[in-house]
Amino acid sequence: MPRKKASPKRRSRCPLNASVEILGDRWSLLIIRDMMLRGFRTYKEFLDSYEGIATNILADRLRKLIAHGIITTQRNPSDGRKVIYSLIDLAPVLTEMVLWAAAHEDTGNQALVRQIQQDKEKFLNAAWQRWAEANRALRQP
Repeated sequence: MPRKKASPKRRSRCPLNASVEILGDRWSLLIIRDMMLRGFRTYKEFLDSYEGIATNILADRLRKLIAHGIITTQRNPSDGRKVIYSLIDLAPVLTEMVLWAAAHEDTGNQALVRQIQQDKEKFLNAAWQRWAEANRALRQP
């Protein structure tokens, strides 16, 4: 069994609490959403998102997500000065969060909710395909 990282001081030792502390802030979830649904992979793409995240907050959240192993980085093969961000496969978890929120709140993007409700497996497969293709493209010269 792989050794777990020593965790920072948390409010409690509850696994759900740890998840919320890692993923629960507004900006981290929006970064993850943009990676999963919009295919964002660069700092500039996140910065240009319509929510208007400040540069210092974006840099901080990306650092935290990297430290927690939620996203990984690699140099852009076409421009070594730039970094490409990749998301681990959180699609099943985030999909359930979208469905839960849509069932309990008046939310936007009902087209996305309907798409998931109609065929969750197809939605997850498409998300996984986008993720796999993006990672494959990075490995090609």
